[in-house]
Amino acid sequence: MSRLTIYQETGEIEAEFQDYENIRQRLLEAGIVLERWSTEKALAENASPDEVLAAYDSFIQRVKKERGYVTVDVVSLNPQSPNIPELRAKFLDEHTHSEDEVRFFVDGTGMFYIHKNSRVYMILCEKGDFINLPAGTKHWFDMGPRPFFKAIRLFNNPEGWVAHYTGDKIADRFPKYEN
Repeated sequence: MSRLTIYQETGEIEAEFQDYENIRQRLLEAGIVLERWSTEKALAENASPDEVLAAYDSFIQRVKKERGYVTVDVVSLNPQSPNIPELRAKFLDEHTHSEDEVRFFVDGTGMFYIHKNSRVYMILCEKGDFINLPAGTKHWFDMGPRPFFKAIRLFNNPEGWVAHYTGDKIADRFPKYEN
């Protein structure tokens, strides 16, 4: 079940939500789109990126057409993936992108932290969640020490994922995702 905790920048909890409609509405008020999509496509736990893309091609094509994305890929990690500590650290510092950050979780979970309006929105994304952070949104992501997720990423920029780190150590004040 997805869940949202809203913190003040100081780290004090302001509100918590577990029902999808309240989560969606609170994020929308902050300019973040969260949608729940069907994940009925049968995929093996070790499905390749090409198999994931093929299974969700109709969703991908619709989103590319509606929202102008040009590049798509799959990020897939599990506890046996190499270099987990280094990969986890890469996403744990606050950063922005010059384009939208778009993810569709086709399996597993991950935690987004969105720093906006003097608050931090900590959203646990799970299988079926489609999240869109607008370009320039300060955020970080935690996959946990034993990651398990498959997410389709869509980009406006053919170069794909390019982070612009803010240098702010705000992420250090908030709980990590420990799965």
